[in-house]
Amino acid sequence: MPHPIMFDDSDPVLGRVREIALALPDATEVVAHGRPTFRCGKMFANYGGGLKGGKVRYDQSVLFIPDEAEKPALEEDLRFYVPAYYGPFGWLGLILDDATDWDEVAELLDASYRHVAPKRSLAKLDG
Repeated sequence: MPHPIMFDDSDPVLGRVREIALALPDATEVVAHGRPTFRCGKMFANYGGGLKGGKVRYDQSVLFIPDEAEKPALEEDLRFYVPAYYGPFGWLGLILDDATDWDEVAELLDASYRHVAPKRSLAKLDG
């Protein structure tokens, strides 16, 4: 049985996330488990998430792999959360709203992308 779709394609916040994520070399979008995921070989971002137990959802959020050096500071910031399923693997979620700093989102997605992208894609990014 397929997962239900948990996003609206016309969501302007998703549109901003798409614009940033798909600007990275060789990035693609795939719907998995009912949500948009962004990949370069492996997944580096996921749109929407929630806390373990499924009672708290953040449909307008982005999940990403943080730099290890920055992770403790991000975890202290109330805009970030440890997402269900991905959290045990080091991922964090950022709640997106009207006050979102889209430059910060771009930096976080860039760092996450660098964790998974193959060398040829990183060469395109840095070249």
